[in-house]
Amino acid sequence: MAKCALTTFDNPFDPFTQFDSWYQLDLDLSREQKRNDCCSYLDRIARTSDQLTEEENDREIERAIDEIIKYDFRNIYKKLTTE
Repeated sequence: MAKCALTTFDNPFDPFTQFDSWYQLDLDLSREQKRNDCCSYLDRIARTSDQLTEEENDREIERAIDEIIKYDFRNIYKKLTTE
């Protein structure tokens, strides 16, 4: 099953392969633009649990990302997936 990640259009780093650089820039951009960083935002929306399987949590994360993008009136977020 493919994994999904939430990122912004202005962050050139890959959260799957360049997480540290991606995360630092995401934090910097969130402070500059007065918005939530991607990890915090996703954490608030996704209803994951230790009681769910990894696959169930992955589906919930994708659902939450889709919801975030659906209501993204500023058009700053995008979904990335692994192949």
